[in-house]
Amino acid sequence: MAQSVEVIMEDITYYNKLKKSTETLSELLENESYFSDVPDTWHVVIVDILNSTLAVDEGKHHQVNLTATGSIISVLNFIRKEKQNIEIPYFFGGDGATFIIPTVFLEPIIQILDNYSLHIKNHTNLILRVGHISVNYLRGQDYGLKLAKHQLTNQLSIPIVLGSGLKKAEDLIKTNFEESNTHFEKALLNLEGMECRWKQIKPIQTQKKVVCLLLDAINEDDQRRIYRDVVSQMDALFGTFDNRQPIKTTNLKLNFSLLNIWEEMKISLAKQNISYLLKKWMSTLIGKFYLNFSNDGKHYLQQIGQLSHTFMLDGMINTVFTAEQSKIDRFIAYLNALEDDKKIIYGIHVTHASVMSCYVLDRKTKHSHFVDGTEGGYTSAAKMLKQKLKHV
Repeated sequence: MAQSVEVIMEDITYYNKLKKSTETLSELLENESYFSDVPDTWHVVIVDILNSTLAVDEGKHHQVNLTATGSIISVLNFIRKEKQNIEIPYFFGGDGATFIIPTVFLEPIIQILDNYSLHIKNHTNLILRVGHISVNYLRGQDYGLKLAKHQLTNQLSIPIVLGSGLKKAEDLIKTNFEESNTHFEKALLNLEGMECRWKQIKPIQTQKKVVCLLLDAINEDDQRRIYRDVVSQMDALFGTFDNRQPIKTTNLKLNFSLLNIWEEMKISLAKQNISYLLKKWMSTLIGKFYLNFSNDGKHYLQQIGQLSHTFMLDGMINTVFTAEQSKIDRFIAYLNALEDDKKIIYGIHVTHASVMSCYVLDRKTKHSHFVDGTEGGYTSAAKMLKQKLKHV
């Protein structure tokens, strides 16, 4: 009996125990030894908004973004309360999210996400697809799923995935999705920490633009080499990761719009509440003085860029960065050459600003920030990618 408990504990802490790479991302991708096989007992959980491109075209980008963020917050709040120190890999996708979780968490997390999807349908009319597939099944179908942990900034470590496992899981779940027949349970809805009160974030240098890029290697076996080359090219053209980071302390401005807080409230609460609306509006007004004049507030602002998710590698490169148009043009020419050689396929969206949604439990230590581009961001880049896939 003691042995089985030990096995379960070891399984749960797999991601915690992964050694962090503190080298550059290019150096990490150079070294295969940093990557390990995700345990067969773990599962891939996918959350995806049905017809998100149409929703963005109808002007619902803010709702789409909040909904994706809310799915991550729902899962992280459950794990935080169940197992304080357990880490799981997850990825924000603009119109959805991906998680890799141990079996012990699977049933309650699916229940929470199914319940969250009912809440979203009732409050936004968006359909949130939720599904899961075991790593064991993906491996049996020869879909790779190798994982490393990378220290992206001084304060943020992220999962780096190689293989087509997550992409195939998403395709299968979208294809076989059926809406849940369960009834909404208010007690299962926990969006504590959701905050989305920033204005659109424009680059500090006015000549720069915000770029949302999705890039996939055609051949799974070539992923590590191709992604290393692409990241190296980005470093050469745009500078270091910190240099091209769209979130800087000096370009963050609070959004005092009641409509913005109302949209956030529709996602975070089971019922609209006027007193909540006014309380959050007042706290946002006070927040301006907190951020500008208190040491804690200034420290929080400085941390936001360090804790912003602007680069993900989930078998594909997903990133938001800033660059001058002339350098963007050179980068696109580089990508086109790789695409002509049948090495990659990509989607790109260039816009004027980025948008950010936040998970804030403690402004001193516990907060995460999820970044997308305006005018559809990742969703618009995905639209371009899907068009190209029709001709591959």
